[in-house]
Order: sequence, then structure tokens, then C-alpha cells
Amino acid sequence: MSKYAKGDMTPVVPRKVRSVFFMLVSCFALWGLLNNMTDNLVPAFKNIFTIPQEQAALVQVAFYGAYAVLAIFASILIEEFSYKKGVLIGLGVYIAGALAYIPACINQSFEIYFVAIFVVACGCSVLETTCNPYVISLGPEKTAVRRLNFAQAFNPVGSICGILLAQQLILKNLNPATADERAAMPTEQLQEIVHNELFWVCAPYVGLCAIAFLIWIFFLRTKEEQQESTDAPAENKANSGLRVLIAALFAVVPLVVLYFLFPDMDKVHWVLYGTLGPIAYLFIVKDYRAMLFSLLSQPRYWCGVIAQFFYVGVQIAAWTYLNVYCCKELGVTPATAATYYLISIILFIVCRWIATYYMKKFNPASMMSLFAVAAIAACAGVIYLPSDILFSIGGLGFSANILCLIAMSGCMSLMFPTIYGIALGGLSQRDVKLGAAGLIMAILGGALITPWMAGIIGDAESCWLGLTAAFDNTWDTNLGTSSAAVRASFIVPAICFAVVLLYSLIFRKTTTSSDK
Repeated sequence: MSKYAKGDMTPVVPRKVRSVFFMLVSCFALWGLLNNMTDNLVPAFKNIFTIPQEQAALVQVAFYGAYAVLAIFASILIEEFSYKKGVLIGLGVYIAGALAYIPACINQSFEIYFVAIFVVACGCSVLETTCNPYVISLGPEKTAVRRLNFAQAFNPVGSICGILLAQQLILKNLNPATADERAAMPTEQLQEIVHNELFWVCAPYVGLCAIAFLIWIFFLRTKEEQQESTDAPAENKANSGLRVLIAALFAVVPLVVLYFLFPDMDKVHWVLYGTLGPIAYLFIVKDYRAMLFSLLSQPRYWCGVIAQFFYVGVQIAAWTYLNVYCCKELGVTPATAATYYLISIILFIVCRWIATYYMKKFNPASMMSLFAVAAIAACAGVIYLPSDILFSIGGLGFSANILCLIAMSGCMSLMFPTIYGIALGGLSQRDVKLGAAGLIMAILGGALITPWMAGIIGDAESCWLGLTAAFDNTWDTNLGTSSAAVRASFIVPAICFAVVLLYSLIFRKTTTSSDK
């Protein structure tokens, strides 16, 4: 990446904060690793616990639902204290959640895994809400979008590590027995198989605690920066600890009460109701209510939240079911399908670096609109192009539809940080912190759109099958889908990309006073 912004010699990352910046980059890589490793838990848990696609998709409801629930608390945390404390608490919560994988493995419990995944993601939510505006603050506003794209470029590096860990430790250690074969096994034999599979699910998450702890030590020893202090009234700062505690209670207590009083509640509804507590806190506290209304008065911001909701939804849903699509259309194993996933992430990284470089020459929103159009075209190819192998590399076959599936990841590469930077453009330092929470809450899209896509994949009579009537609808009981169904499900990404395209066209101009 070029070091300087176009037209002057302003460094994208000032020298005095580079050590902090690069440690923040390690956090970007950490949650990228966790995101993509967790994506692979959907097909893994479907096999291990012999559950349907919709129930396995609850993994994503837990992971991305946590982002929505904890984001507001995280913004209040960094507003009342500092970015540094946000990073420390985020890493600490992640470590606690990862250690909870141990009792989940011992008890062979999908329910305990659901809770552990939720806690891990709560840590990631605090980290993302903190680290994104932290990176923006580490330099001049005119290079903020490029600086954030630069930091975000390391997120998929972590994603590659996550895919490799999932492929080599989780997916390769899955027993090949089908659901019917597992049902016919003696209880002791099945428990032994499941215990071994869950051990390899547990191992990478617990092992990453060591890396998280090292990052935690770095930030613990890092001196507080004066620029992190907020412009909040002095009388409010005296009560910072109490306000953060109350915000935490508003986030956690409703979730715990609902979980134990209504254990059979649909988990999507549980997450949605859980977000109401933090939102209620914003309305109750006067200065946060004023900040919220200030944000809602700016179309560039709240439209950005909507666009981010659909973008994150498409990224998570498409990557979650890339494995299923490859297994069904090419007849490969989940471990082999993970290799196509890895290729997709590599393309994602390459395209993000290229896009970051060219942002010094071209309008980021205009670039995003071109990428969105290409993504919609790729979705059409995934739905309608044939699976006939065109060529092979290293034993991997590539067909026209698989090439489109991989190309979709390249098209997604610049979207998250570009939407993020555009939406926060021109906001005050205080508004940026709460604004960051809204954009991280938009990650809820991963929890809601993934089940939508799963519902099409797992429904032999879905109304969307009219789009793929020419394809085989013979049901595969092992994968829980058909060729027609898995193809039709990619109408969901096409719709999501259309929303991103609309946002990029409406807000392609730089921030003006009319946006405020």
C-alpha cells in the first residue's frame, strides 16, 4: 500500500502510533480468524449432532447476534473510559468464552456450545466496536477510510488461518459416518466418535487464548493516549464506572432472564429481544439520547447501518454455505470444499489490497458500486451456470458456477470498511463512538440472513425454487438440500448486494453539510 495520501505527504499511519496500530491489526486478524473458523462449525455441528441445516445455522445466530447485543455497551465503555480499556475487556471476554468450550466438549452439548460461541462473539463485538474507531482516530480524517481499509486488509489474513485451522483440525477429524449410520450405532461408540470430533472443535479456540493473552499484556502496558479523552461533561465523567456497569446490566440481564425463563424461545427472537435492553439505555440517559438522535438525523449514517446489515449478512451467509454448495455441485467432501473457501478468502485479500491502493485515485463509493454490480452478476452465475468441470488444478476441479462463487468473495472485499468509513464521515469524535456501535450492531445481519438462506437450502418446496426449476430437485438426505435448492438460495446474496449498490450510488459524493 502506498504510504501517503494523494497530493501531499501526510502519512496514513503517523510514526508515533505505529506500534499501537499494528497491535490493533493483530486484533483484526484475531476476529477474522474466529469468524471464518466459526463458519465451518455449521457443517461440522450438522454432522456431529445430526441436526438439520436450520438448527446448525444457530451457530451464526449466536455469533453474530452477540455483536448486536454488546455493541452499544462497547461504545459506552470507550466513551466513558478509553479505547485501551475496550480492547482489554474485549480480549478478556473472548478468553472466558473460549474456555467455556471445554465443558461443552465434555458434556457433548450443542446448547453449551451455543452459549460459549455467544460469549466468544461478545468479546469480538467489544473488540470490533473499539478497534475500528480506534484506527480511525490514529491519524488525519482525510486518510481515515484508507487507514481503515489497510487495517481491515489483515482481517482476511486471520480468516485464512481460521479456514486452515478448521480444515486441518475440525473438518478433517469429522467421522465420515452419515446421519443414518450414526443413528444405527451403539450409544458408547457414537459418544466416543462425538467426543473425538468435539475435542478437535475445542482445541483451536482454547489454544488461541495464549495469543489473545499476549495482545492483552501489550495493551495493559501501553500508556493511555491523551487523544482518547472525550469531550463529555465533567459531571458525567465522575460517574463513568456506574454508567458502564448499568449499561452492562441492560445488555446482559434481559438475555439471561429470557434464556432461563423461556428456554424454548426461538434463538433469533432471543437475540432480537436482547438488543432492546441496550437501546432502552440510550433513551434513558439524556446525553446518549441526544447523541442517538444526532446520528439518526444524518441519512448518510443510518443508511450506512442498513447497508452494513445487508453486507455482513451476505458475507456470512455466502461463506457459510459455500461449503454446502461445493459439496453438492462438485460431490467433494467438506474438507475439500474448505479449499475452495480458502481460495475465495485469498482472492478477497488480494482484491482488498488492490482496492485500498486505488482509493487514493478513485472515489471509494464509486469503486464499491462497480464491485456490487459485479457481485450481482456473480450471483447469477452461481444460480444458473453449469457444474461441468472446465479445468483442474492440483486435483481441484473448477466449473463456471464455482468460479463465480469464488469471484463473489473478491467483489465483497472493499465493502465493509468502505461502508463503515463513509457512514462515519464527518461525525464528531463522540458521535463516532456511538456511531461505531450502530455499524457493529448491523453485524446482526449475519444472524438473520444466514437462517433465511438456510431456510431456502433446507426446503424442498421453497417458493424460490421457481428460479431454478430447470435444475435437479432430488433431495440429498446427507447434505439436507438439492441442487435446485442450494442454487436458489443465492438469490439472497443478490438482494443484499443490490442494497449495497443503492447505498454506494446515493452517497458516492464526499460528506457535505447536507448530510448533517
